Amino acid sequence: MGARALFEACCHPYHNELSRSQRGNRPRLYFEGNNVDNDAVYGLVELLQSDPAADWGIVVISKSGSTLETAVAFRVFVEALQKHCQARQIELGSRILAVSQEDSRLWRLCRRLGVPEDQMFAFPEDVGGRFSVLSAVGLVPAAILGLNIEELLAGACAANAAFRTNEIDDNPILRYVAICHLMEVRRGASIRVLSTWGKRLEAVGLWYDQLLSESLGKNGQGATPLTVVNTRDLHSRGQQHQEGRRDKLFTNLWAEQTSLPTVTIPKWDFDDDQLNKLAGKCLSDVLSAARQGTTQAYAEDLRRSAEIILPQLQERSLGELFQFLMLATVVEGRLIGINPYGQPGVEAYKRHMQQLLSR
Repeated sequence: MGARALFEACCHPYHNELSRSQRGNRPRLYFEGNNVDNDAVYGLVELLQSDPAADWGIVVISKSGSTLETAVAFRVFVEALQKHCQARQIELGSRILAVSQEDSRLWRLCRRLGVPEDQMFAFPEDVGGRFSVLSAVGLVPAAILGLNIEELLAGACAANAAFRTNEIDDNPILRYVAICHLMEVRRGASIRVLSTWGKRLEAVGLWYDQLLSESLGKNGQGATPLTVVNTRDLHSRGQQHQEGRRDKLFTNLWAEQTSLPTVTIPKWDFDDDQLNKLAGKCLSDVLSAARQGTTQAYAEDLRRSAEIILPQLQERSLGELFQFLMLATVVEGRLIGINPYGQPGVEAYKRHMQQLLSR
């Protein structure tokens, strides 16, 4: 999910629909294999085979290679890629990039498929999947897309430096942990709503959902994360958040500057929609007013919120955000007496699923 978060936050919102030249000669990138969905897999294979002249390949990422969703999808896509390579008279292995633990099941499989050593990247053994976005897991897809991975890592280093050197009152990570912890233990705010203002941060929220859930959801503890995209979800969840149970802490996540040219509301000679009064305002003005209005409405009803503000959706700020949230999660785990690493509860369903499939 971390790689997808980078893709959606740092690339053009409609990257895959742009022409090759409009994409700066960068490839399209589709994500599959993180779910079991027949129609999604079939649809992507069908799309890849729809243009015989188009070249394509696979980036497969799995720490152990034993995650069934990824392993099954990889086998299906390798079958399709094999036909593609035979038709073009190219080696199958030349169209596969792999990120996995050395000598894992996937690592050995890729060697058998003829993947060159310089197209296989080691997954750090001591890093869990949800903490791996700043390793080859996120860096390889980011590099394929032409993103600046040095800036991404520089942002993470900046978060580390601030965490190590800033005093408590001026340490944003410790302050955020304190807010979350105190709201949970003193106000019963066991649901953490990450309100992303703009679609491009939704995948960041979904990555954080996994990070928080798998790290802190142990021993009967751990807040429940919920990602929303505003203003979209104000029309579905807004009522419940404003007047429902007081069990939530809202964290607004937004970027101060847009990445693309400003869109303004035009003025028309007629005004049936009564929007001429907003003519000349830009969409970011509307979004800002919605965010401030929502936060004010929550505050008036004593519903608390925090803010994480990015200067812009770019590699450095995303690297800093990823590291910020990972450090905050680890600190909170230590604070409540939970080991934030490992996810033993996830293994239970996998064991039962394998037993059922073996019948």
